[in-house]
Amino acid sequence: MRVEIWTDINCPFCYLGKERFEQALTEFDHRAEVEVVHRSFELDPRLPADESGPVIAKIARKYGISEAQAAANERGIGAQAEALGLTYLTEGRDYGNSFDMHRLLHFALSIGKQDALLDALYRANFAEEQALFADTERLVAVAVGAGLEESAVRAVLADPGAYADDVRADEQEAAQLGATGVPFFVFDRKYGVSGAQPAEVFAQALSQAWTEREPAIQTIGGGEACGPDGCELPARD
Repeated sequence: MRVEIWTDINCPFCYLGKERFEQALTEFDHRAEVEVVHRSFELDPRLPADESGPVIAKIARKYGISEAQAAANERGIGAQAEALGLTYLTEGRDYGNSFDMHRLLHFALSIGKQDALLDALYRANFAEEQALFADTERLVAVAVGAGLEESAVRAVLADPGAYADDVRADEQEAAQLGATGVPFFVFDRKYGVSGAQPAEVFAQALSQAWTEREPAIQTIGGGEACGPDGCELPARD
């Protein structure tokens, strides 16, 4: 069974949602048979690549609220993160264009390190004080810390076209599936779950999608057949 998760590094609920989903997956009886793939979704693809700034001021402008209200919202998210055992900086974080990060995540997928890189990017954005966005050297350091080779990371970042089509394809597919925000989870292309739902909701979706997979072939045995060890001989009177 495959679970696809559309996310953005800027999204705090993607950070929380990943942890809640993984809690459910850990308890799932068929965990070893579940493939998880992370898909790209930019919350603000129009941001210039070199633009960054304080996230609280950005939230206040975006939603038309005061910075005090935005800060209070951040503290609320921080409390949710703490309940999950996650570190979350409620002030001092930045925001920015995440396109290059998504390109690197597709590269990481091709070498089997996508999940490790996503976790590293989340930690760098939400749990570490050093700014992440609009800083190539910081991004390289985070990727290398996740186990990617520095020369390969720099090669991807130096080529604006590398994995760009993959990112755009993910975003187009999200639109076709009706996803207008993230995180957005799709279970075996049967069920969609929107938002950082409780682990119990993800557990239910896993179980239901697993149960409703294509039915296995029902075999009727008992007839004569041949196999690697030879043929069954009919009984003689």
